[in-house]
Amino acid sequence: MTLSAAIILAAGEGTRMRSATPKVLHTLAGKTFLERVMASVAGLDPETLAVVVHYQADRVAEAARSYNESVEIVNQDDLPGTGRAVQCAMNQLAAEGKADGTVLIAASDMPLLDTKTLSGLLDYHRTSGNDATVLTTVLDDPTGYGRIIRDSDGSVLRIVEQKDANSSELAVREVNTSVYVFDAKVLAAAIAGLDSQNAQGEFYLTDALETARHTGRVGAWAAPDPLSVEGVNDRVQLAALAAAHNRRVCEYWMRQGVTILDSSTTWIDDDVRIERDAQILPGSFLQGTTTIGEGAVVGPYTTLIDARIDAEAHVERSRVQESHVGRAANIGPWTYMRPGNELGEETKAGAFVEMKKAHIGNGTKVPHLSYIGDAQLGEHTNIGGGTITANYDGVHKNRTKIGSNVHVGAGNMFVAPVEVGDGVTTGAGSVVRHDVPDDTMVYSENTQHNIEGWKPAWER
Repeated sequence: MTLSAAIILAAGEGTRMRSATPKVLHTLAGKTFLERVMASVAGLDPETLAVVVHYQADRVAEAARSYNESVEIVNQDDLPGTGRAVQCAMNQLAAEGKADGTVLIAASDMPLLDTKTLSGLLDYHRTSGNDATVLTTVLDDPTGYGRIIRDSDGSVLRIVEQKDANSSELAVREVNTSVYVFDAKVLAAAIAGLDSQNAQGEFYLTDALETARHTGRVGAWAAPDPLSVEGVNDRVQLAALAAAHNRRVCEYWMRQGVTILDSSTTWIDDDVRIERDAQILPGSFLQGTTTIGEGAVVGPYTTLIDARIDAEAHVERSRVQESHVGRAANIGPWTYMRPGNELGEETKAGAFVEMKKAHIGNGTKVPHLSYIGDAQLGEHTNIGGGTITANYDGVHKNRTKIGSNVHVGAGNMFVAPVEVGDGVTTGAGSVVRHDVPDDTMVYSENTQHNIEGWKPAWER
């Protein structure tokens, strides 16, 4: 079925989140609520995708445009309620000649709403011949949700909000998900007469369904998966929904041949990809577009952000961001890899090593207690403990280049820009300020002075 317009409601503040961030810009599994809902709705290929904004309108609109550059932004005025949001959207779309055919309306606080569920709703709307169809679900505990009140023939009589419901209506377990499909003409007529005579003092979109019933048929279709239509009102609900979703994600990867020892402490974003026989140990956070190769071991207590971990690599108790770790490399424990690193095969970045924009050749090892930034290291080089590439002169970042088969002594400092050739050996405690040719031994010597019997001033 052709979808003329899709309207996403993103105007609310979300006061129960108690946050300076609009509710729709909170995240679940690495993406904001708004991004998730927009992507699911866009999967239906609507002719027009509109997002209604009000609270922190510029901020929400900017986010919406970053997710879909063709989105149409609708600004809701100060009159409150979902009904008013739809009035504003339909007025704008009508003025542009875009308010014909079938219109989908979706709330933006259902981060797990998916295209498959929405497609099922549209198909039911078409085959049933409804003029309006509401997406529902059945909950064991419907507290906080509007209740679906049906007629004897199964059609929808009305939707009653929690605060307006009587005791018998509160006993109903079928609830409104705040997702609707309307014929555009029926919708325009139904929202024209909305008022705010209710406990909230708002223009309810749900009242439009009762109005629509007088001019056509109003039906309901229950989502097969209640989790897909669960809304988020506060951080408690967000935590519960995130945990439920993460369990499903972990179960999926385990069925693909990945070992996850403890799914309750392993968090995996939706865009992460993991090859079979990889092992994810407890306390691991896999975020963004991270990829993990076959047979790799990640964790325990490791965070990967947009990282690429090749086959058979080990990353233990470390943080790796926007970096590539080659096959059979060994990272950690307590390694901090800032963005821009390229580590070759069988490399090592050991305990308390920090790297940034470092290119490390195959077989090269940086075992411990070192900072390697803006540096290029050749193959099969060994960096002694406590080595620093001094890459910042206070104004510019400068690069250090160290060749292959180099043996760097403990406690070295390379003052960039500097280039060290192949086959070089450096003495312990050296400060290398100038280029070093191939096959050279280099050391710098400081004179040692002993002052016997000395005490600090406060002890004299």
